Amino acid sequence: MEENVNANENQELGTIKISEEVVSVIAGLAATEVPGVAGMSGGVVNGLSEMLGRKNLGKGVKVEVGEKEVSIDLYLIVDYGVRIPEVAWNVQENVKNAVENMTGLKVVEVNIHVQGVNMDKENKKQQQVREEEN
Repeated sequence: MEENVNANENQELGTIKISEEVVSVIAGLAATEVPGVAGMSGGVVNGLSEMLGRKNLGKGVKVEVGEKEVSIDLYLIVDYGVRIPEVAWNVQENVKNAVENMTGLKVVEVNIHVQGVNMDKENKKQQQVREEEN
C-alpha cells in the first residue's frame, strides 16, 4: 500500500505525506475509545462473524483521502443495550476531532455502518444472576 497523500504542502521545505493506512488507524482507535463500541467489524467482505481487536484497527475503516480532505466509513459492532444513534454521533465527533487534530486534513464525512450487536455483556449478566440464585 504505497498510496500517499499530500496533507500539507510547504513549498520551501518539501511536502508532507500521510498514508491512508495512518488515517485508518487513527480513526479506528478514536472509534473504539467511545463507550458503547464493542469493536470494529471487517465490513461486508469479512462478514459479521469477525470482530477485530486493537491490532487490526484499520481493517474496519475505509478511508478516501483527497489533497486536503478525507471521507471515512467505519464498520462497528456496538454493545447490547446502548442507544445506537447516540453512540454513532459520539463516534463521528471523536473520529473527526482525532483525525483533524493529528493530520491537519479536513474531515468532510464520517459514515457509521453498524454491523452487529455484541451480546457478551448481556450474557455475562444473565450468568451472574443465575449463579447468585444457586
